[in-house]
Amino acid sequence: MHAPRTPAPATHAMSHDTASHVHHHPAAAEDPGGSECRFCEMTRQHHPQCARRLPKRIILVRHGESQGNLDMSAYTTTPDYRIPLTALGVEQARAAGHRIRDVVAAGGGNWKVYFYVSPYARTRATLREVGRAFPRDRVIGAREECRVREQDFGNFQVEERMRAVKETRQRFGRFFFRFPEGESAADVFDRVASFLESLWRDIDMGRLDQDPSCETNLVIVSHGLTSRVFLMKWFKWTVAQFDRLNNFDNCEFRVMQLGPGGEYSLLVHHTKEELQQWGMSPGMIADQQWRATASRRNWAEEFSSFVDTFFQDPNDSSDEEQEAQDKETNLLLDLE
Repeated sequence: MHAPRTPAPATHAMSHDTASHVHHHPAAAEDPGGSECRFCEMTRQHHPQCARRLPKRIILVRHGESQGNLDMSAYTTTPDYRIPLTALGVEQARAAGHRIRDVVAAGGGNWKVYFYVSPYARTRATLREVGRAFPRDRVIGAREECRVREQDFGNFQVEERMRAVKETRQRFGRFFFRFPEGESAADVFDRVASFLESLWRDIDMGRLDQDPSCETNLVIVSHGLTSRVFLMKWFKWTVAQFDRLNNFDNCEFRVMQLGPGGEYSLLVHHTKEELQQWGMSPGMIADQQWRATASRRNWAEEFSSFVDTFFQDPNDSSDEEQEAQDKETNLLLDLE
């Protein structure tokens, strides 16, 4: 007879809203050999009972130049989702594939990639060209993900009308303006938030990697606005901060890389000068610097990052100090 199995210790519930919440199996923390892995995605000292393994990088890529980028009249006769890449767009995508491979292979060792792609023709074509840079045994898989599609601008788009509508958007505000028969950036935010929940489930259930010693890299081939909204949701940027951001160029990509403290940051791979060129404010850049180097923080610390965005001249004194100051002020007024 076989001995009865001992139930495995339960893992703690995990938050899916930020990469900073990394939980480990109790057995890993008590490993007498000292081989526990605080962040197993960053080291080959992987403990087999670790509860979650995070991707080393999440890379957001905009599609190559499309016929619509070249000539807006293309949208009057061709549905947006069928707009193809130009010949230049194909070349851009192929070159981007080699640059992305250089990024993920920079440290050597065992690494693999998993792709998510928007269902639009131009993003799927971009993925095909990007994928040429990767040997088949380095690709875990690829999945079409409808929630990272382009912002819906309506159906067939009349060129003159769209120019007028986009001028109205500038006056109304880019984030909340909803295109007739289409979406606002706020609508895109909602579906990107839904996608992130699914992404965390994929991570938690081990769908994105097969080898515990392997560094996993996620590559999301999408669109300019959708990628900016993804960053907004991930880093909890405000609408005003989103409105500062410049669009990605065709086949430009942003690398969110896991720092030694367990936070993803754009400043592990990119430079401050690049972030400034993208339109990020000094406060946003300072937050990225913190994420790149510091240890994980609690929720109160995280949400205090942009506190000055919500309050003008916040009072740094405690209630007791403020009460004492008020009494002193009133006493002086009485003496006068």
